[in-house]
Amino acid sequence: MLKFLLICTLAVASRAELPEEDDVLVLKKSNLDEALKAHPNILVEFYAPWCGHCKALVPEYAKAAGMLKAEGSAVRLGKVDATEETELAQEYGVRGYPTIKFFKGGDKESPKEYSAGRQADDIVNWLKKRTGPAVATLASVAEAESLIADNEVAAIGFFKDFSSEDAKAYEKAAEAIDDIPFAMTSDEAIYAKFEVSKDSVVLFKKFDEGRNTFDGELTKENLLAFVKANQLPLVIEFTEQTAPKIFGGEIKSHILMFLPKAAKDFQDKMTEFKKAAEGFKGKILFIFIDSDVDDNQRILEFFGLKKEECPAIRLITLEDEMTKYRPESEAITTENIVKFCTLFTEGKLKPHLMSQDIPEDWDKTPVRVLVGKNFEEVVFDSSKNVFVEFYAPWCGHCKQLTPIWEKLGEKYKDSADIIVAKMDSTANEIDTVKVHSFPTLKFFPAGEENKVIDYNGERTLEGFSKFLESGGQDGGAPAGDDDEEMDAEDLEDIEDGQDVDSDGEDEHDEL
Repeated sequence: MLKFLLICTLAVASRAELPEEDDVLVLKKSNLDEALKAHPNILVEFYAPWCGHCKALVPEYAKAAGMLKAEGSAVRLGKVDATEETELAQEYGVRGYPTIKFFKGGDKESPKEYSAGRQADDIVNWLKKRTGPAVATLASVAEAESLIADNEVAAIGFFKDFSSEDAKAYEKAAEAIDDIPFAMTSDEAIYAKFEVSKDSVVLFKKFDEGRNTFDGELTKENLLAFVKANQLPLVIEFTEQTAPKIFGGEIKSHILMFLPKAAKDFQDKMTEFKKAAEGFKGKILFIFIDSDVDDNQRILEFFGLKKEECPAIRLITLEDEMTKYRPESEAITTENIVKFCTLFTEGKLKPHLMSQDIPEDWDKTPVRVLVGKNFEEVVFDSSKNVFVEFYAPWCGHCKQLTPIWEKLGEKYKDSADIIVAKMDSTANEIDTVKVHSFPTLKFFPAGEENKVIDYNGERTLEGFSKFLESGGQDGGAPAGDDDEEMDAEDLEDIEDGQDVDSDGEDEHDEL
């Protein structure tokens, strides 16, 4: 009897090491091994309690965990507070939040990166594909109806012969797409229910047309293009949940409509915007941003907009480096938007470079204030050595640098040939110098060559002074083509209140 009680006590203690919150395992370095022994397949989120994206993920992550549990799945979801479990986070290379990794088969050495969206259906579908067949087989109308009802988007291949070349191409396409479920059927009742008369692929969705039927040569590449062009709404609203699909998608040209959802003419403008989108499906992603939402204000700032200036239209490309475009007319009509997008696709638009007006006292302070309109005149003055901080007002690292930069300006305020300056890069852009991260520090030495030298040394008064006294030779590196680019993830971080350090690594500010 004593032995039995001891075994029971040990079992309870073991279970206590794996606490749960809303069906999600609470993991630590001390219990990860035990968790993987009990549940070999675990999706683990490394999060920071203050991270906006992490907070938005909480309900969807819990919902996904509950869905899997209700289905009797052996796959579990877990979470790790990376701010507490710093050693574990470092072990798995966590550099941003949330970072989500899939531990499959108890393997803790090489977990796979999660690569789908942040809604419950996305998470569940991704896990099912990672632990089961890429394509499910439907044997009844009820199964097909359930698949369509349970998912925002679902693909069904109608094939009389599962061994056909078309069916094989369909399976290969399914293996390459993580965020929507794929199924196939040869059942005549399902053919009849959905009015399918011949072998084909149909994408069922809960928006826009409701369904799209593939037309053309059925190859993996063509199917992938078909799914990617039709799996998102013609117009998608930017939110915490849709951000991963927007920034992580294949379409890298985005047109954004900034408009208050509470505006009286909201629906009219949305209708015009949606009509314009029809002709650019698969080429340009049409995105709506509610300009009244507080969490969207940094996106407005990124485009040099204020709430009172909305509605407004902007276009951005995320390939190579971010380039912004502004239409000639701000009128939101189908005709204007189509014209704007057509000029863009034909390569006939010039980038829109923002600039504030030159402050009257821009040169009256130890740290000179630069804007787009006076930048080149100041920094390319052949008689001056100009050291510039490119900053963002919301950037935590920039705020930490401010007192040091002001001391540097004070030290050299009476210098005949050294200028210490700063520029708000969220409101000012220049064609000659691309700023990819915040804060970025660049030195423009005197001379006719218009040289640019990146500063990569210590961010201290001593480090800066030594660099300036050496004429940019000590502590800096020549600017080149291999600079770290600001990319789509960084734009998403801007919305979340995170910033990107000058080494290009994602940093996160506690707001």
